[in-house]
Amino acid sequence: MPNLKDVAKKAGLSINTVSRVLNNRGYISEKTREKVYRVMKEMNYQPNEMARALFRKRSNMIGLIIPTISHPFFAELTYYLEYYADHKGYKLLLCNSNRNVSKEVEYIEMLKKNQVDAIIMGSAVLDVQHYLHLDLPIVSFDRVISEDIPVVTSNNLEGGKLAARLLINKGCLHPVFIFRGIDGPQHRSMLAGQRRQGYEAEVESAGMEPLQLQLDAEGSKHIENNAAIIAYFQEHPEIDGVFASSDVIAAEVIHACYLLKKDIPSEIKIVGYDDVQIASLISPRLSTVRQPIQEMSDSIIQLVVKQIEGKEVSMVNTFPVTLVERGTT
Repeated sequence: MPNLKDVAKKAGLSINTVSRVLNNRGYISEKTREKVYRVMKEMNYQPNEMARALFRKRSNMIGLIIPTISHPFFAELTYYLEYYADHKGYKLLLCNSNRNVSKEVEYIEMLKKNQVDAIIMGSAVLDVQHYLHLDLPIVSFDRVISEDIPVVTSNNLEGGKLAARLLINKGCLHPVFIFRGIDGPQHRSMLAGQRRQGYEAEVESAGMEPLQLQLDAEGSKHIENNAAIIAYFQEHPEIDGVFASSDVIAAEVIHACYLLKKDIPSEIKIVGYDDVQIASLISPRLSTVRQPIQEMSDSIIQLVVKQIEGKEVSMVNTFPVTLVERGTT
């Protein structure tokens, strides 16, 4: 396999000149540049990207840690992050933590060894201490790590209020908030928890009891979650409204209602959160709180690039949410 020295010899140039061409460093005439690329093609020479990264002190790679790409929300988020990263000249290294602590630790070590320029933290398993001493630009999604690490989020508190207000205005007297959570002190910094706070505040102000149902944290266990939802509805036949903390959970609620032969929306009304593609594909089409995934993704990449370039960034970046009413209310 040819190396840099072989390319330089065949091109009749110094190794330093060929290196400057590969790394786009210093003045190089167009004639010399074309000559180096022609020789590289003739010799089928492939530059060592990691070596070039060490030379430039930049890899143009960004690590992305998320719970699972199979979740529709994180699938859409990843799609837009990759789109905007590519426009800035960066590639993403995708890491599925699967909510596994040891796996997330291994991914962090892998990203450090691969000399990534920054990390986007979208997972919620590890204690924040694991991210405080990485000496890398970090942007957090929907979770406060520290006052020195920027976070991008939607207005979760307002989203909870909007959902509860819609259910109440539609005549619901016994709404319930259904969410999927992971217990542990490290999750107190998750901003998505404010959806519940907004829901509770609105329901209590209407003089009603804010009911809650927490599903199993493992999102792939849809059968178990459906069983839990069905059992809860059977124990509480008065339930006439549901605010689900995600559109995926809302879809599970719709399926449970189908099995129980509960008519939507005459017997029970349902509001989700996210407005991912599934919301407008299921039947009936889902009323939901929309968080602007595309705009948030653009902001995350901009924050990453600004940090890499040594520029100042805003620490808290909160995006407004909107209510999208469809067939479930």
